[in-house]
Amino acid sequence: MLVPSTPGGSVDTLARTVGTYLSERWKQQVVVDNRPGAGGTIAADMTAKAPPDGYTLIMATIASMATIGLMSRNVPYDPVRDFAPVTQVASQQLMLLVYPGVPAKSVSELIQLAKAKPGQLTFASAGNGSGGHLSGELLKILAKIDITHVPYKGISPAMVDVISGQVTMTFTSIISGTPQIKSGKLRALAVTGNHRAPALPEVPTMAESGVKGYESSTWYGVLGPKGLPRPIVMKLHDEIVAILKLPQVNDHLLAEGAEPVGGTPEQFGALIKAEIDKWGKVIRAAGIKAG
Repeated sequence: MLVPSTPGGSVDTLARTVGTYLSERWKQQVVVDNRPGAGGTIAADMTAKAPPDGYTLIMATIASMATIGLMSRNVPYDPVRDFAPVTQVASQQLMLLVYPGVPAKSVSELIQLAKAKPGQLTFASAGNGSGGHLSGELLKILAKIDITHVPYKGISPAMVDVISGQVTMTFTSIISGTPQIKSGKLRALAVTGNHRAPALPEVPTMAESGVKGYESSTWYGVLGPKGLPRPIVMKLHDEIVAILKLPQVNDHLLAEGAEPVGGTPEQFGALIKAEIDKWGKVIRAAGIKAG
């Protein structure tokens, strides 16, 4: 199972969790192989070019399957044509955090502040084209505000500058942001999904906060190369869905700020197409290129 990131991140954790339980159920080792770099395209390209026998899979991300191809012409595969979706494993919302010194206690107040100070409010992200970057650009479009993107090489340095007040706000994962909320270093204004996050039920969604139509979540799912026989697809699907339903796996994912999904191969394929269409509009409107 190829992973398009370094060890330790959310997608790596998911792959190792699923891989461990598959190994136990099948009495056959599932090897998790980290192949980071190039926005996830290295691992995805290896999967696309592998024999369609069920022995090479990818725990893919929204970046490797939806957004990187919209920002770069050098992606060597087609995310729709070159893969066989198995199942969406989980989704993960982001949340909007602001420096406590910002005089805005809600998203609507933040939008009013941004309109009063066009271009002066800033939002940090883990890099150009990252989930946090795209979430900020979506807010700019839907709320019709002018806020300035400040890219960093990872979320950790971005968070440091928001905590110090050098940057106004950031969109980050629930697991990364929750310690900062609890310590009072940052203020949570909203989560970015279409429903409140189980890990933060007291925090409203962006849509509830007045930004109608706002939804931005990252997701993870298993795919194989195109031509993967249907019986193999369904065998993998059924096993992974059964693993996601285990109480210990479900509880672990929720504690990490992720929500188990386990949909059908067709639902996962439809999601990929819908996300490419959705984020393509945002990326073109913002003029984002892979950096």
